[in-house]
Amino acid sequence: MKAEIIAVGTELLMGQIANTDAQFISKELNELGIDVFYHHVVGDNTGRLKDLLKMTLNRSDIIITTGGIGPTQDDLTKETIAEFLNLEMIEDVESSTRIKEFFKSINRKITDNNIKQAFFPKGATVLENGKGTAPGCILEIQDKTIIVLPGPPRELNHMFKIKVKPYLSNKTDYIIKSKMIKVFGIGEASLEDMLLEYINKQTNPTLATYATSGQVTLRVTAKAKDEIEADELLKPIIEQIEKKLGDHIFSLNDESMAEVVYRLLLKDKMKVAFAESCTGGMLSSMLIDIPGSSEVMDMSVVCYSNESKNKMLNVKNETLDEYGAVSKQTVYEMAEGMLKLSNADISLAISGIAGPDGGTEAKPVGLIYICLHDGVNTYYRKLNFARDRNYNRHYACLQSLDMIRHYLEKKL
Repeated sequence: MKAEIIAVGTELLMGQIANTDAQFISKELNELGIDVFYHHVVGDNTGRLKDLLKMTLNRSDIIITTGGIGPTQDDLTKETIAEFLNLEMIEDVESSTRIKEFFKSINRKITDNNIKQAFFPKGATVLENGKGTAPGCILEIQDKTIIVLPGPPRELNHMFKIKVKPYLSNKTDYIIKSKMIKVFGIGEASLEDMLLEYINKQTNPTLATYATSGQVTLRVTAKAKDEIEADELLKPIIEQIEKKLGDHIFSLNDESMAEVVYRLLLKDKMKVAFAESCTGGMLSSMLIDIPGSSEVMDMSVVCYSNESKNKMLNVKNETLDEYGAVSKQTVYEMAEGMLKLSNADISLAISGIAGPDGGTEAKPVGLIYICLHDGVNTYYRKLNFARDRNYNRHYACLQSLDMIRHYLEKKL
């Protein structure tokens, strides 16, 4: 089955909001074995929306619209679809009752335009909105289906999962299952080159690579009649990829690097402490973003100036004078001082020149030192990549997390 998604809203075209609805729906349809061939964005314009409906209904089985079903005059999605299909708009009494009860419950007077949300093209199946006031609907026209959903992601996501997904599940004989393999330390081009023999032979499962900031995701996708068959298709190719990429794979379960480190720390009942200079708390934030991180995170210190490194972490002034803040010697003393200051089992320190200024010939922008210390053993990484400031800081954090991962997996 083929599907297309039409996002309605001038605010999308103007860049005022991002079209996250299409991303969510595509992922959900993919799991159902429904192919999404096109995404469209159209403004609040009846003529242009009709043109899109004509084109999409001509070539696809399922059309899903998002947005344009609220109470205001520019919310015209349902009305436009009704006009296009020569259908009368009729009131759904249950929906209008729910809308009236909602306004009564919040002590607000209901206006006539709010009742507009309770009108639908004749013959539509109404989808109750459990998170808002604008219901959606499903229209079946011969062998085509139009699904009309609200724009706000909170409302759309809930409606899709509760109402639309079960409906669509009955329309397809296949599922699509993907495994997301996270890779670090190999660029997208190099990764593709390493896996070329599998990519050239791919039929089912299929392989695709996606580069994000500092890492690559490899998606392996199988189309099958059920989960058991999909797993049987996925297993051999994933085993071959694991053998080929080895330790560059940090997750087979679509986890972030921070989530992997959190899980490993939790498993070993260990705590970590961070001393950050150029990353300014970014590394700590990555770990703290994970619910339950208090079980593994002891403390962190952002010591940007030389004075703070000396005062808070006992980095010797002699070390700073002789080697500078960006040096192997300084990050060692930062990590050592952090371990003594905290109750952590391991500490990690970062110092570098993030840019865009501050570099010299001897110490260029992008030079970063990382030190991991456990009280007995000490490990270092020296990075040197001349990119923009945000990338340099972000990549230093990923390298730091990867270093902790290797330590916990006893691979350093």
